[in-house]
Amino acid sequence: MASSYLAQTLGIDVSIVDVEIVLNADDIVDTDGCLASCFLDAGCAYVVIQVDEQNGDNGESGDNSLPRALAACDATRVPRERLIIHWKNKNGLPAEIGKEITSRVATISVHHSLSSICTDWNVPISKNDFKCVVQLSGTNELSNDDLIASVASLSANIGENKGSITLVDPTATQLGLCYAACIKTDRPDGLYTTVVCTRNNEALGLVYSSKESIIAALECGRGVYYSRSRNSLWRKGDTSGRHQTLHRIDADCDGDALRFTVTQNGDDIKAFCHLGTLTCWGEPWGLRNLETTLVQRLEHAPPGSYTKRLFDDEELLRDKLVEEAQELSEAETKEHVAEELADVLYFAMVRATKAGVSIDDAVSVLDKRARKVTRRQGDSKAFRIKAGKDILAKKG
Repeated sequence: MASSYLAQTLGIDVSIVDVEIVLNADDIVDTDGCLASCFLDAGCAYVVIQVDEQNGDNGESGDNSLPRALAACDATRVPRERLIIHWKNKNGLPAEIGKEITSRVATISVHHSLSSICTDWNVPISKNDFKCVVQLSGTNELSNDDLIASVASLSANIGENKGSITLVDPTATQLGLCYAACIKTDRPDGLYTTVVCTRNNEALGLVYSSKESIIAALECGRGVYYSRSRNSLWRKGDTSGRHQTLHRIDADCDGDALRFTVTQNGDDIKAFCHLGTLTCWGEPWGLRNLETTLVQRLEHAPPGSYTKRLFDDEELLRDKLVEEAQELSEAETKEHVAEELADVLYFAMVRATKAGVSIDDAVSVLDKRARKVTRRQGDSKAFRIKAGKDILAKKG
C-alpha cells in the first residue's frame, strides 16, 4: 500500500528521488514502528517525525511533543541515519541539542519563516555532530532577492556535509536561483560545468548550465542546458527528437560542478551525441553495449542469429538460464566464475530484453531494495529447486 501511494498517488520514483515521509509520532508508536518500516521498505529514504508548536524556549511543552517524537524514534528500531526530527514552532530548535536526540537521529530539521531567518538563526551548524536541515518558507512581503540572499547566507555557514536547505513549495524560478546561489564557478562567463548521466551513473556528455537553463530544466522536467555556440538555451531534443527526461540535479562535493541524471530518449535512436551514439565518447562498453546489441537483434536479427533463436524459443531460453546458473554455482576458480557469470548475464539480459526490461529498470529495483529495513529469511524454495532439477535431468 505504501508503494502504491508513493508511485501511483504521488507519482514519485523513489529509486531516484530521496523521499522524506512525514509520519505522526503517535501513529508510529501505535503500530510499534511498522508504519515507518512500511514506508522505508517502499523506498523512502527517511522518516520525518515532527515536533509540533511549543510553548517554551528549550523544546519543552505541556503536550510532551518532543518526548513523543523520541518515543516514536525508539519504536521504529531503524538506524538513526534513516530518521529526522523536525521542529515546526516559533522558537526554532531548542537551545541545546543533547544526546537524547542525537543518539536517536542523525539529522535535525527546523522550519523557519524568511522574515525571521536572518535575525534569530543561531545554531552553529558546522560545529555539530549531526546534520541540520533548514526548511524555509517565504512570505508575500519578501522578494526573490531576499530569498536568494537568505539561502546564500545560510549556505555559506553550513559546514561541509553538515546540512542542507529546503524550500517549501517554491516556484521553478525560486528553486533554480536558490540552487545557483549555493554553487560556484570560476568561469569568466559564469556558466556551470555539467555532466549528464544515465540513471546508472554512465556519463553521456559534458555540457554547461546557466541560471536560466537550470530554471528552464526544472520547469519542463527535461534536459535543458546553455549552448555556448548559439549563446542561448538548448533544450535537448527539440530539433533531433532525442530529448531527455530529467530525474534530478546534484552538485558535486566542491559545489563547482553539476550532474544531471536523465533518461535519454529518441524517436529513432537513443543518442545523446550529435554523431548518433549514446555518449559523446562513442558507444558504451559492457552491459550497456550488450543491451544495445540485444535490442537490435530483437528488431532486426541477421540470419542464423542464436540470440534470435532464444527470443523465439521460450523453452530453450528458460533451460539455458537454469543450466548456466547451475554452472555458475559450481564454478570454483576466479576465471571460471567470471566466465559463467558472463553467460548468466547474457541469457538473463536476453530474457529482460524480450520483456522490454532495461538495465535501468533493474537498477531501479536494486536501489529500492537497498532502502528496505526489513528482510525476508531468504531460504531456498523447494518447488523451484525441484523444477530446476527436472530441467537439468531432461538435458541429461
